[in-house]
Amino acid sequence: VSQLPDQYVDSHQEEYVQTLRDWVAVESDSSDVLRRPDCHRMMDMTAEKLQAMGGKVELVDIGVQELPDGKTVALPKVVTAQFGSDPNKQTVCVYGHVDVQPAKLEDGWATEPYNLTDINGNLYGRGASDNKAPVLAWIHTVEVYQDLPVNVKFIIEGMEETGSNGLDAMIVAQRDTFFSDVDYIIISDCGWLSQRPALTYGTRGNCYFFAEVEGPKQDLHSGVYGGTVIEPMTDLIGILDTLISPSGKILIPGIREAVAPLSDEEWKMYQDIEFDIESFKSKIGVSQLMYSNKVDLLAHRWRYPTVTIHGIEGAFSGPGTKTVIPAKVIAKFSIRQVPNMDPAVVKKQVTDYLYSVFAKRKSPNKLKVTMIIGAKPWLADTKHPLYEAGKAAMKRVFNVEPDMIREGGTIPIAKTFEDVTGKSIIMMPIGGFDDGLHSQNEKMSRYNYIEGTKLFIAYLHEVAHLKKD
Repeated sequence: VSQLPDQYVDSHQEEYVQTLRDWVAVESDSSDVLRRPDCHRMMDMTAEKLQAMGGKVELVDIGVQELPDGKTVALPKVVTAQFGSDPNKQTVCVYGHVDVQPAKLEDGWATEPYNLTDINGNLYGRGASDNKAPVLAWIHTVEVYQDLPVNVKFIIEGMEETGSNGLDAMIVAQRDTFFSDVDYIIISDCGWLSQRPALTYGTRGNCYFFAEVEGPKQDLHSGVYGGTVIEPMTDLIGILDTLISPSGKILIPGIREAVAPLSDEEWKMYQDIEFDIESFKSKIGVSQLMYSNKVDLLAHRWRYPTVTIHGIEGAFSGPGTKTVIPAKVIAKFSIRQVPNMDPAVVKKQVTDYLYSVFAKRKSPNKLKVTMIIGAKPWLADTKHPLYEAGKAAMKRVFNVEPDMIREGGTIPIAKTFEDVTGKSIIMMPIGGFDDGLHSQNEKMSRYNYIEGTKLFIAYLHEVAHLKKD
């Protein structure tokens, strides 16, 4: 590049926005099997873009997805790419995904979700922030260089929004090939907490449970049978009420005891973070939160477990009235995981507890508790050279010390990468705090997209100076 990298990025920003527009136009919704051809097309477009830049690109077949009706459908291939193979240089691997959440105009979007629309410097469209613009920012970063300061690999999937089917097995299979020379893994699939740039060093895991209570052989009329049968719904509500107290205390024995204590250093980190409780309240539209001070609130959002009851299958939930006694009801609830909880232990704790609570009711109904998801939490060392390099790059581009933050949600792939490859990982977000991921009017600000690209360029420079292990 004859120009300086930052000037090059500035002079190409219209082209970058147009590429994002082309990518957003592909309805790569991985949850809708009817949209699967779009997911395949999105992977092909990604591969073609990387190939055109001179990368060594592969489309890796990861098999098929079983559908509820017994049929199968092909999973979108995973794109891997390699730029440079100099053994004297560091090798980073960038992970991203190009599938998206569902979106329809009638869901309450102000613009067509798959037509990227620029309003006041914000680029509105499904997948703009999660995760198409960050993936493109990394691709543009590689494009800027004639001689990369580090070797760069990409692993880009098309099933992240529905649980990354097939990806874990692929990572295991390629551990000693594709990943063998990788030094560090970079994930840019998250956002800042405020207007201050941030680096993410932890995510919560999640254990998702079904609790099923079954009684009579079919639904009953509450007038004819009410008062004669012990109702499954009453049993279910009764045991759900024993999971968590009104003040948010988890009542399942052993859960709170497993949580790593909050250190003074961590408390200080939370204290330094830019976070406005009032604007947080107004953004979600509540008058009162579980905690009234910043440190408690952030700690319970990021580093303590929580129980959430999501819904009840089999219960009457339509409009109007229906005098039914449901014969079988299934509660869906989850417990966010934090260090040092272990999903296998949590499964036993929850199951044993609910069976013991249910036994005390002396009900003739049958209870069945199953754990559907058991995703572990992930936590990095903020003093690792990878994070020091991140802070230096942030300082260079944004001229501020970044917030060091954790995510309350789950990014299971981080833990998989760590467990399978043993490599160090950094999460480097460029998404804004108000990007509306998964909701209506998702956007990526032009500022974050363009300056984020400059951040990635600066970061590769910093990583190039780290000592080879």
